[in-house]
Amino acid sequence: MSKSLFASEKVMEDYLSALLNEDNVSPIAQKQEVAYRQAPVALKEAEVKPPEAKINPVAKLLEEAKQRQIDAEPIIEVQKPKAKVVAEPVIETAVDTQVQSVVEQPPKKIEPPKAYREGDFQALYFEVAGLILAVPLTELGGIHNLQKPNSLFGKPDWFMGVMVHREEKINVVDSAQWVMPEKYDKVLAESLNYKYLIMLGDSQWGLACESLVNTITLQQEDVKWRESSGKRPWLAGMVKEKMCALLNVEQLINLLDQGLGS
Repeated sequence: MSKSLFASEKVMEDYLSALLNEDNVSPIAQKQEVAYRQAPVALKEAEVKPPEAKINPVAKLLEEAKQRQIDAEPIIEVQKPKAKVVAEPVIETAVDTQVQSVVEQPPKKIEPPKAYREGDFQALYFEVAGLILAVPLTELGGIHNLQKPNSLFGKPDWFMGVMVHREEKINVVDSAQWVMPEKYDKVLAESLNYKYLIMLGDSQWGLACESLVNTITLQQEDVKWRESSGKRPWLAGMVKEKMCALLNVEQLINLLDQGLGS
């Protein structure tokens, strides 16, 4: 199988566009109804005076003396106990809760924008199985000639092995199998002719590539930037003119360190 898989720019554009384009309590109103009940009004009973009876003069004197004794006694005023004042509970509103949560949360670390996201920047184009990829020069750790790596057991299929370069061990990635595993098969694997190793930043990871295309200066409007990381955080955007993927090297290294594919 030749590299004609991506010979058509239309096919390449559709493929990259598909990669690029993959990828917020309402408060419950509470109503409280208060029922007022009117206390019944007490009816006073009419006093019924008994008919006057004939009173014995002696008994009348005794009754008057008893009454004078009662009138002479001091009047004791019974005071009603004062009602205890109970402090009403403070109702914490949703706004207060949100403010408190914001105050308690530690400040988030604001990462500075990448150097290539401000103004013009240079990028290197390289080819993998007919697919053109781009890496910002500020994220490029170097370029080496690829030598046969030593394979290791228990590694992912895209891990080609370890290459020793000036007493430094480099982890070699089968770029075609990592970037587009859905198109990788035996025929494509046999057609690959890796010659170079694109080093990613200061890491020990290198992407195998077949050829170096060129270096170009890009402006911000030349790239269709990806707005969210989505399923492919390693994809920073797409260079419009070349219809090629621009790599997010930091995210790519993070995935490789975890042994994850694209």
